[in-house]
Amino acid sequence: MTVASSIPVDLLNPGQVFACLGLLEAAEELCGKACGTFDWRTDPEDIRFRIRAEGDQPPVMTVLKFLDEASVRSIAPRDSDLTTEKWTVATDRQGGEEFPFKAPSSPATLPASLENGAGQRLVIDYWGDTTQRDNVKFWAGAGGYPGAAIVRDALNLVEGQILDHADNPFALAAEQSSSFRFDWRRDYVPIDAGFSPNVHGNVVMQGYPLVELLAAIGLSHARPLRHKKLHYSYGVIGSDASELHPTIFLRAALGARRAPIPGIRFRLFRMDLDWPGQENQARCITNVIEETQTT
Repeated sequence: MTVASSIPVDLLNPGQVFACLGLLEAAEELCGKACGTFDWRTDPEDIRFRIRAEGDQPPVMTVLKFLDEASVRSIAPRDSDLTTEKWTVATDRQGGEEFPFKAPSSPATLPASLENGAGQRLVIDYWGDTTQRDNVKFWAGAGGYPGAAIVRDALNLVEGQILDHADNPFALAAEQSSSFRFDWRRDYVPIDAGFSPNVHGNVVMQGYPLVELLAAIGLSHARPLRHKKLHYSYGVIGSDASELHPTIFLRAALGARRAPIPGIRFRLFRMDLDWPGQENQARCITNVIEETQTT
């Protein structure tokens, strides 16, 4: 039995696009045989991400229920002394052959493991894969705040609220001091904004924790295409509600310059970034434009 879901998505928000892939990746893992599409044809004023997977409840609800119940631990190589316990995130240790990438030099990039009481598990480790792909790590410093702690903080911010936003999870906002910097609604460049909220104790930026979490999951097997350090592009494939595509095709589209399948509808976007602080540390998305569209 397969069940379908759909949610609204802003294609000009890269974090939301990555998060749609995150929903698909999580549904593939938690439910099985997931497929999806971006639907801008049924109603151009209400663009939707449509997803279908095995199970007895809508796949978006299944994924959100998992996040609502999940706890977070970091994963380190068995022979390493790296740990995230300084940030009150417990660390599990794995043998060298099981570790997903070369042992990092800092706990900042240790993978994060999410697990619920039923033993279901998702691992977020995209930021450590630097051998053949850009790691799309926009948050600051190799020795800075760990990705596993950002995941833990995001879950804490939306605890008890997630399932109430199943119809529109990307709208769930919270005061968020640290993030993966995928949702540009939270970020700013002080010189452009005219001031820095960081120096005002009564100003806290509104972030979108579910977008950040799901976007991180969405980059497990797909990446936007890096042109330069501050310029990327990303693609999406589309159809209407009657035609959904296997996960592998949406992965391929994200880093493509043209449709990965001949004749399929495809849209390409460019995203520009800038330095909110010191150059070569954190990056934030500042501008997104559409480059091409095949209808």
